[in-house]
Amino acid sequence: MGMAGIVVDREKLREFRNQIVTRIQSSIGTNTVLNRDEKTTRELATKFKLVYDQLQLNLPQEQQKILFDEVLAEMVGFGPLEQLLGDESVTEIMVNGPKLIYIEQRGRLLESNITFENDEHVMRIINRIIAPLGRRIDRKSPMVDARLPDGSRVNAVIPPCSIDGPSITIRKFNKKPLTIENLINFGSVTADMAKFFEACVKARLNIVVSGGTGSGKTTLLNVLSSFIPETERIVTIEDAAELQLMQRHVVRLETKKPDVDGTSEVTIRDLVRNSLRMRPDRIVVGECRGGEALDMLQAMNTGHDGSLTTLHANTPRDATRRVETMCLMAGMDLPLKVIREQMASAINLIIQQSRLRDGTRKVTAVTEIQGMEGENIVLQDIFMWDEEGDDNGKVAGALKPTGLRPKFEPKLSLIGYKLPPSMFGGKLPGSERNQKK
Repeated sequence: MGMAGIVVDREKLREFRNQIVTRIQSSIGTNTVLNRDEKTTRELATKFKLVYDQLQLNLPQEQQKILFDEVLAEMVGFGPLEQLLGDESVTEIMVNGPKLIYIEQRGRLLESNITFENDEHVMRIINRIIAPLGRRIDRKSPMVDARLPDGSRVNAVIPPCSIDGPSITIRKFNKKPLTIENLINFGSVTADMAKFFEACVKARLNIVVSGGTGSGKTTLLNVLSSFIPETERIVTIEDAAELQLMQRHVVRLETKKPDVDGTSEVTIRDLVRNSLRMRPDRIVVGECRGGEALDMLQAMNTGHDGSLTTLHANTPRDATRRVETMCLMAGMDLPLKVIREQMASAINLIIQQSRLRDGTRKVTAVTEIQGMEGENIVLQDIFMWDEEGDDNGKVAGALKPTGLRPKFEPKLSLIGYKLPPSMFGGKLPGSERNQKK
């Protein structure tokens, strides 16, 4: 293989890649599952060299390396997605079919120039993602949730539900979990807010992070849970494990999909109930989206203070309504007033996370649940996002105190957090509203 080989175009390179993969695959047996380790990589490098010489290819060193990387990605990696997964600036990957892949980069959606060969190619990669997790996807169960080894969240839908071929959506995770300092630098929270959040977590307040899809709820939950002291036992409960807690004393639980015959499913509800028998100091539920909300409220109300969870809602007020709806989904037929009383005594704080129109993610409201007044839950905003217009395509604004101090302040004082009056400083227009249901 000389240095001065013949440069070929992208299409030709793909053709070579497919030929080499087919030959290597047939030499090791089509059903052989390869692990991604150094030994396998070395063996594949030897086989690659052999087939490369047999095909009498003469590519420049650079293209030869690209070709080997692509063959490796096909054999033990995630094929064409490998390049996007390795790109730190790509935060989301959306495969709408073999020939149409979109990515999210710096908050913007862009079409990628990367493609798959055909539907079978996409299916191969989906199966490679879900096989190690013991999950399955076929015509009978055409949807699956999974995760990559680095914790990135994966959802796949195949025909007959997905009309234009198999679809994959990957929400990428940072290799290093984001810290509160990162969020301050991104402008997602202010330094004052960070101190306030730390005080709230250490004072064992029950906190709900609410927000829309892709607004950064899980990231914020991760950062909040980093304030939990090392001395406490944490049980995390998720659909697909995403939380990256830094503490040592953590038990991570994950739901289990039903078997082929529809039995032995383990839901979030089952795990929440089970976690209460595991002597937890803190319960962190990745997301409440059904009847488990009632079990979560019960846990918060029976001495498991300092619990954290997220849910989908557009405002703190909507978050309380959503908890009501989810509690009704538990099928217990409870009167609304009882659910509201449970909620008012269980949840201390709702943190609203939003994705603004410029793609940035910010905390837009920090709201205290103050209790009940008649049949209604009383909410009080402590910090509110104040938008100040556009600045060169970026949304200008800041999270400002409403001038009202939280009722739970004595709890913060008890553990030695004396928050300065300036933190809850000047009032925002209309902040006196004591929101009622």
